[in-house]
Amino acid sequence: MNVCVVGSGGREHALAVALGRTAGVVVTPGSPGIPGSVATPPEEVDADLYVIGPETPLVDGLADRLRAAGRLVFGPGADGARLEGSKAWMKEVLQEAGVPTAAYGAFTDVDPALAFLRTLPGPWVVKTDGLAAGKGVLVTDSFDEAAADVVAKLSGQAFGDAGRRVVIEEWLDGPELSLLCVCDGRTAVALAPAQDFKRLADGDAGPNTGGMGAYSPVPFVGPDIVDEVLEQSVKPTLASLRARGVDYRGVLYAGLMLTSAGPKMLEYNVRFGDPEAQVVLPRYAGDLAQLLAEAAGGRIESEPAFDDRAAVTVVLAAEGYPLHPRTGDVIEGLDKADGLPGVTVFRAGVARRGDEWVTAGGRVLNVTGMGDDVAGARATAYEAVSAISWPGMQYRTDIAQRVHSGS
Repeated sequence: MNVCVVGSGGREHALAVALGRTAGVVVTPGSPGIPGSVATPPEEVDADLYVIGPETPLVDGLADRLRAAGRLVFGPGADGARLEGSKAWMKEVLQEAGVPTAAYGAFTDVDPALAFLRTLPGPWVVKTDGLAAGKGVLVTDSFDEAAADVVAKLSGQAFGDAGRRVVIEEWLDGPELSLLCVCDGRTAVALAPAQDFKRLADGDAGPNTGGMGAYSPVPFVGPDIVDEVLEQSVKPTLASLRARGVDYRGVLYAGLMLTSAGPKMLEYNVRFGDPEAQVVLPRYAGDLAQLLAEAAGGRIESEPAFDDRAAVTVVLAAEGYPLHPRTGDVIEGLDKADGLPGVTVFRAGVARRGDEWVTAGGRVLNVTGMGDDVAGARATAYEAVSAISWPGMQYRTDIAQRVHSGS
């Protein structure tokens, strides 16, 4: 089987490595750091299966165009991709499907938005309705900060058109869970649970980012919780989409809060999580290309299987990330880190300048370590991190340091 992966970041590098165990892989547009990268547009690539990585081409209808040309595609059409393209629409689908989720309101005008904000006890959660590369969510203990964020988003000052509608939600307490579910339009199978770290700095301080690290498995999440999420959230969502005429074939990335009242859906994404893919996919022990092809064809028959070992990913980011990342800094130590046992360094935002690797994005590298348990995987990942450097490099030192007990 020949697979075309669409995208250019660390998630797509992880997909290419996992798919490449059993299939031929090309990545478009890829990057100098991802083997098999080609400049050919996906519509012009001849492949047996197309796996679309990022959310933007999905929202823009790339899967629809490929399917119209008779291609086998893993990734939802533009209709299903609205789950991520519009958080307000996603919440409507959740309500219709009876999925447990946070109470919310969606607004385009400042005054009713602030009036709703005042009815909530805090902390306050304010989200852009549209795509914001994982950076459009504010969670704050300050009402004034939340109110200012509402004004900035609705004015277009903060996130342009993506923020001209906001979703304001009640705050939910508990550990977070990322569950990537492979869907064939009617049913779904869950991949191994993961937990990610969205804040920029140690101790969950600083602004939200696209993700600064992740680990898998999650010790306090057993098959019972996974089954509960599938039965109470994912499968009802697929049924609700189907009733709307949406044939959803791709990943439903369920971002959940494990509250005292049970799992509640924070939001869906319509693609593999980044950096969750960088810890879940290295642990996949089956034929990933076969599983995704089955889902794309409308009937999953394979049962996902995973390595017993754990994986931890640490994201290395450029100075100024997430708002104004600096690019062009020379990266040292990449070959040394790559050569360490149990380590894979996924290239997220790099370029070549002569014989040197240089930074070319906000999240530059995803350093993944494997180990017998989370602690061992963490030690391996940070050993590799210590070998890498560039001016202004920033990363969290506490990824998977304290694995929640779930209590």
